[in-house]
Amino acid sequence: MREIVLDTETTGLDPTSGHRIVEIGCVELLNHVPTGQVFHCYLNPERDMPDGAFAVHGLSEEFLAKHPLFAAVAQDFLDFVGDAPLIIHNADFDMKFVNWELTLVGRPPLPRDRAVDTVQMARRRFPGSPASLDALCRRFGIDNSARDKHGALLDAELLAEVYLELIGGREPGLALAAERRASLIAPPSQAVTRQSRPARPHAASPAELAEHQAFIAQLSDPIWRKN
Repeated sequence: MREIVLDTETTGLDPTSGHRIVEIGCVELLNHVPTGQVFHCYLNPERDMPDGAFAVHGLSEEFLAKHPLFAAVAQDFLDFVGDAPLIIHNADFDMKFVNWELTLVGRPPLPRDRAVDTVQMARRRFPGSPASLDALCRRFGIDNSARDKHGALLDAELLAEVYLELIGGREPGLALAAERRASLIAPPSQAVTRQSRPARPHAASPAELAEHQAFIAQLSDPIWRKN
C-alpha cells in the first residue's frame, strides 16, 4: 500500500485572500514504511512575505524569488503523489491551498476524501490532549529538535513517524522482521527430514506377569479373574 505524507508552507492562512504556497514536502510510504523517496520544492509566490508567515517558516521573499512558480512543478508534483492516499496534519488547510494552486494552473483539484487527517486521528485517540505536531512528537518520543522553524519536508518526515505511531506504533515493522527471522530459521521450501526410531516394547515380561499373579492371589474376588 502506497501513501504520501504531505505538508506545505504558505504566505498566510487563506488562498482566497491572495496567499500562496511557498514550499511543498512529500514523503513516500510503502506498507507504512518510508521508502526514502521524497518530493520537495520551494516556490515563488509572486508576492511579498508577511512578517507573521516569515516568523513561522523563515522563507523570505528574496530567497523564494529564485525558485520556480507552481506551474513549473505541478506535473512533477502530481506524478509523485499519483493516486495514493495523502497523510496530512490538518488536512483541510493543506488541501485548500494545493487545490487552489492546481486550479490556478488549470488542473483539476484533488478529491478531499483522499486526505487522511492526522489531527483528527490524534483527537480520537487522545481526547482533550494537544494534537499539534510538536505535542505528538513529545508524546511518542520522536526527536524534533531540528524543528526550530516549520519546514515542509522536515514536517512531513516527522509526521510520517507520528502517523506510524497513531496507527499502532512499530508493530508493522516488527511483524515483518519476525517473518524474515522465521524464514531464515525454517525456509518453507526446505523439506524437513526426521530420523525414524524402532517401536518401544510394551508387552509385560514373564517376571512382571508372575508378580502380577502373586498380587492377585492376595485379593478377595479380584476383577482380573472375572470373565
